[in-house]
Amino acid sequence: MEFAATTPTPTGTFASPVLLGAFAFLLGIGAIAAALRRRRGKDRYPETYAASGGIIYTGVQIGCGAILLLGGVGLVVLALVGRR
Repeated sequence: MEFAATTPTPTGTFASPVLLGAFAFLLGIGAIAAALRRRRGKDRYPETYAASGGIIYTGVQIGCGAILLLGGVGLVVLALVGRR
């Protein structure tokens, strides 16, 4: 019985960073949207908003979302450039 030698296709190694980057990008968008939604809801519960850190918490959450967003884009770009 003979076994044919197969060479691995590079699509598996290419798909991982692209999918990871897309997931990080979507998480970043979600984090920013959640921060903005929380900021808009401050009028209903001003004491809770102030007790949880207020605008500082919102700024940090938007910053973390932006880092995820940029990291996701960076991973996708690196995967595309590295494939060539």
